[in-house]
Amino acid sequence: MRAVVFERYGEPAEVREVADPRPPEHGVVVRVEASGLCRSDWHGWMGHDPDITLPHVPGHELAGVVAEVGDRVTGWRPGDRVTVPFVCACGSCPACAAGDQQVCERQTQPGFTAWGSFAQYVALDHADVNLVAIPDDLSFATAASLGCRFATAFRAVVQQGRVAAGEWVAVHGCGGVGLSAVMIAAASGARVIAVDVSARALELARAFGATECVDATAAPDTAQVVRELTGGGAHLSLDALGAPATCAASVNGLRRRGRHVQVGLLPSPDGLTPVPMARVIGLELEILGSHGMAAHTYPAMLELVRSGVLRPDLLVTSSIPLPAVPDALAAMGTAPGAGVTVIEPWS
Repeated sequence: MRAVVFERYGEPAEVREVADPRPPEHGVVVRVEASGLCRSDWHGWMGHDPDITLPHVPGHELAGVVAEVGDRVTGWRPGDRVTVPFVCACGSCPACAAGDQQVCERQTQPGFTAWGSFAQYVALDHADVNLVAIPDDLSFATAASLGCRFATAFRAVVQQGRVAAGEWVAVHGCGGVGLSAVMIAAASGARVIAVDVSARALELARAFGATECVDATAAPDTAQVVRELTGGGAHLSLDALGAPATCAASVNGLRRRGRHVQVGLLPSPDGLTPVPMARVIGLELEILGSHGMAAHTYPAMLELVRSGVLRPDLLVTSSIPLPAVPDALAAMGTAPGAGVTVIEPWS
């Protein structure tokens, strides 16, 4: 099969022929019809993820058709249209038993712990626990965006953030996951403030339901702007980018007893990120993380997609073939673009 491979962190990837994957006994091989290009893939390429072994094929947001099944798989057959959370759970650890597969103690992640979906085929673990059926009327490109950014945003806003109608929600960083959060929060009846440095990203945020848009290049203190716009601060705020500045701005823009959800990865040489803890203590703020979404919780989100309340298809702004991926991956560090770029491995 053809796949995007990199041999060294931060050095150009290339498209090459590699061996076809084989399904593990509890897993499947999926023919990849669409795969999202995500900033997390860029973090992996840069060497920010300790689970990656070189050489490596990135890619963790995918949708496609089951091509082969392992001997122990009972719920899936070749030809099934599927997507998968980026966290593939084991299904048997205490976290999984509690229904928290998104923090599985023995999780695997395509594109990180194993070769991923920037390829024509990908092997996935524990299919009966992790695969999600794609409705026939949902395109592969739209379904691919659900595996990481949209599902992560849904859990961050609805399940972790506990959004309520009428609340103020601030979203710092309006890439794929941030725009997803804007759309989901607005559909939940919240008043949304979108914060970004890109005029195009803010334009999309407005189209997806943002009440207010803040250009971070023109506002040196975005937290103060959020507090002023909301009459005291957001009830819920998300750092959807993953940077010390946006993390701090999200926390500092909250009102008393507000909730901060960290969605974007925060890589640093020592693994530490400063957080304004004096404000956390004094205002009794909540600090929460959000790490994907378990496969068994997808039906509620899919029903909102099926009914048209949520429109993840509108987030897909471009599609590219495999040969364009190396340059697009490298550009994620400085020019990630607005919306979601989808890779079509067979085009």
